[in-house]
Order: sequence, then structure tokens, then C-alpha cells
Amino acid sequence: MTCLNRKDLGLLALRAAVGGVLVAHGTQKLFGWFGGGGLEGTAQAMEHMGFVPGRESALAAGLGEAGGGALLIAGLATPAAGAIVAGTMAGAISVHAPGGFFATGGGFEYPAFLGACGVALAVSGSGRYSLDHFTGHLLDRSWVGLLAFGASALGAASVVTRRQEVVRRREAQAADQADLQAGAGTS
Repeated sequence: MTCLNRKDLGLLALRAAVGGVLVAHGTQKLFGWFGGGGLEGTAQAMEHMGFVPGRESALAAGLGEAGGGALLIAGLATPAAGAIVAGTMAGAISVHAPGGFFATGGGFEYPAFLGACGVALAVSGSGRYSLDHFTGHLLDRSWVGLLAFGASALGAASVVTRRQEVVRRREAQAADQADLQAGAGTS
């Protein structure tokens, strides 16, 4: 077995592992598989986390995970797949960032790792054992990656910024309500 084959097998294994995890999480969100909440349950959770509208946010997150993961597994349009995964994980990181880095404390370690894997696969390519290779790398081009990462970054920035605004507004409303209740209690 040559070094090239080892590298290609390693890329296949990494694509299958990362893509499999993402497909599982995405189908939890979309269909309720593997103990997930399905689209309605995920929509409620997304709304609670500050992603509004909740249903559209749940659909986008589920499709980003399941679709990006499936593309990674297949090794198809790998630069775009990696960008989709990275952008989707940026939204997840925004939720977990207040918990610090480590997942044991509710931190962002896990989505950051999945996002970094997406970026690494987008940059490295899918390897010989992929649909990209089979199609002559038709969708595995530098311009595809640049365009996909640009769109993903803009989308993620927009979603995260909107979520932060919603969360800040909710916190301000809760503080105002607490002040009103405190004021009512002293009268």
C-alpha cells in the first residue's frame, strides 16, 4: 500500500466519521430520528435559543448538518460541503460559547471540532475514494470553495448576529420585568 492510498483511506475514514455524526444530528433535527425532537421540537428549541424564526432555523440547521454530512461522506463538492458544515457549526458555537471551551461544561468544543474538520476536508479535498474523484473533480475546484466559504461566512455572521440581538433584547426585557417586580414589592 502506497502513501497515496493511506492518505486516501484516511480521508475516506475521516469523511465517513465526521459526515456520519453530522447526518445523525441533522436527521434528529429534521425527522426526530435517534431520539431527536424532529422539526417541530427543534423549532421550539431554536426559538428558545434565540434563533428566530424557529422553524426556518431548525430546517436550516438540520439541512446544513444532514446535507453537509452526506456530501462529506460521498466526497462530493467537498469544498462546499466543508463550508456548509463550518457555517452550520458557527451557529452551534454561538449557543455554546458562554459555557467556555470544554463540552463537559456546556462549551463549544464539539461543534468547533466538527467545523474544523469540515474546513480541513474542504481544504485537503476528498481523496481518491470519492465522487469528486469519480467526476473528475468537477465540483472540487478552488472557486467553488471560495464562493462557498464566502456565502457560508456571510450566512453564519447574519444568523449569529440576529441571534445575539434577540438574546440581548430578551435579557433586557427580563431585567426590566425584574425591576418592575422589585419596585412593586417595595410599595
